[in-house]
Amino acid sequence: MEVARPPSTTGKFVVVGGGIAGVTCAEQLAIQFPSEDILLVTASPVIKAVTNFKQVSKVLEEFDVEEQPKTMLENRFPNIKIIESGVKQLKSKEHCILTGDGSQHVYKKLCLCAGAKPKLICEGNPYVLGIRDTDSAQEFQKQLTKAKRIMIIGNGGIALELVYEIEGCEIIWAIKDKAIGNTFFDAGAAEFLTSKLIAEKPEAIIAHKRTRYTTEGRKQTKTGAGNMGSALGPDWHEGLNLKGTKEFSHKIHIETMCEVKKIYLQEEFRISKKKSLPFPRDHSNQSVTTDKEIWPVYVELTNEKIYGCDFIVSATGVTPNTEPFLCGNSFDLGEDGGLKVDAHMHTSLSDIYAAGDICTASWRPSPVWQQMRLWTQARQMGWYAAKCMAAASLGESTDMDFSFELFAHVTKFFNYKVVLLGKYNAQGLGSDHELMLRCTKGQEYIKVVMQNGRMMGAVLIGETDLEETFENLILNQTDLSSYGEDLLDPNIDLEDYFD
Repeated sequence: MEVARPPSTTGKFVVVGGGIAGVTCAEQLAIQFPSEDILLVTASPVIKAVTNFKQVSKVLEEFDVEEQPKTMLENRFPNIKIIESGVKQLKSKEHCILTGDGSQHVYKKLCLCAGAKPKLICEGNPYVLGIRDTDSAQEFQKQLTKAKRIMIIGNGGIALELVYEIEGCEIIWAIKDKAIGNTFFDAGAAEFLTSKLIAEKPEAIIAHKRTRYTTEGRKQTKTGAGNMGSALGPDWHEGLNLKGTKEFSHKIHIETMCEVKKIYLQEEFRISKKKSLPFPRDHSNQSVTTDKEIWPVYVELTNEKIYGCDFIVSATGVTPNTEPFLCGNSFDLGEDGGLKVDAHMHTSLSDIYAAGDICTASWRPSPVWQQMRLWTQARQMGWYAAKCMAAASLGESTDMDFSFELFAHVTKFFNYKVVLLGKYNAQGLGSDHELMLRCTKGQEYIKVVMQNGRMMGAVLIGETDLEETFENLILNQTDLSSYGEDLLDPNIDLEDYFD
């Protein structure tokens, strides 16, 4: 007897992905078209909702990310219908998607917001963990409770947060760059932060501006490779107790300018007759000593050093999650593997838009904006994609959203507020730029990138209160050549200068 197939549905707008970009897009469409059903397809039973949104300045924004059951979104927007299933196939010519439950969903306009997946240094190794969604973060916490030593590979945001938050466990941190946080910081800022990292952590921490994750009481779902939860948002580690088996708070050793050469399981390592190093205690030459401890897994680095550990955290970035949509569809892809989108978030295929980590911005950007796969840009892109889809379906035109005029991101590293503006690391500016610095150890680090007398970018670490002034100076491209070093003089109130 033939099993009845689930009925196919038709929606004017279909959005794929329950992360920040997808949910923001669906919400905006639901507001603009209250009488239309908006279909949101997500493999996860929970969605990521943006809460406590606050426009800090023209471009800078802060918000919390809250994991909520899908019913909360459906209650807020009765015209959003959530389909809890992964996408099996996209048939772009027929304007429909097939989901894992066998259903077919026909669309007039589709927005793909399926995010990105972690680049794992080694697929299929039980001792290598990637942290991307809440389930993997919880698995990490579980493993950490039994760990005496872990190895962290990578130098992005998740690695930076982990090395600071973990207590009671030795950490060997391997980075391929000269200094920590290469994505966000230059060597000066890295040095400023490293001193905080190796100091003992004080008990007091600055107030949380963003919500903690709560996952208790929800059913655990098995997320396989094709069924991934949506990406973590800001402060993802706040709800987790990141404590190992030892009593000390902080023990970190950084190996710079190296990558993973080989990973050995315990038996393989024993057969290889190689020797591993103990945790470095000081700066003395330790090459003569060997680690007596037997570890479940060993990592050989390209600098020839070998360390044993309980498990390895792979935090080496993400790749756009395009896989379910490419078969049979000729999307134009960016160099990073993302779906190329134009200035209206439209892909190369008719009536298909994309937003967030899955897409690659391929319009001509503003001189002080660049794409980075961050939660702030996921929200902005999701919101703007909805605006563009709405305008296209009504036959109207729409202007580029102002948030793409200037790159602006506010976050927190090592308990410091961190604001990044414009070309904060002089990205793409060539050699004819200059840097101005002001640093008060343990308090603040300010770096300004100047070109032809104009401010092109800035890094602000600590409570500097300069973000709004600097944002305006970058946006207005004010000629600042006459101010010279006075620009960063702490005795001068810049706000009075440029009111």
